[in-house]
Amino acid sequence: MATISLRKGNTRLPPEVNRVLYVRNLPFNISSEEMYDIFGKYGAIRQIRIGTNKDTRGTAFVVYEDIYDAKTAVDHLSGFNVANRYLIVLYYQQAKMSKKVDQKKKEDEISKMQEKYGVSTKDK
Repeated sequence: MATISLRKGNTRLPPEVNRVLYVRNLPFNISSEEMYDIFGKYGAIRQIRIGTNKDTRGTAFVVYEDIYDAKTAVDHLSGFNVANRYLIVLYYQQAKMSKKVDQKKKEDEISKMQEKYGVSTKDK
């Protein structure tokens, strides 16, 4: 076990690598057990969250116990075929996700203001 930890200690990882993976293009009917079977081959999993809403179906978050296990999973499962769908496995990046949420909030706020003041964006 000591040789494994030494090997990991000498490996320098890129800054975007973390334990949380964002998985896209999943089959809508995939179960948690199937996800654990697919991703569990690469290391101990702390948590899997599968999207169930209309907007989040086909996506999931997979949290590994170890960052090196997450890196191995990304390396091996990006482009992996599950039920005739090719998985897109990315490292979760909080900054990018929050930008999408902020953009949606801004669009909602603009539409509310347009309704409030009677401004239309459609050509007359």
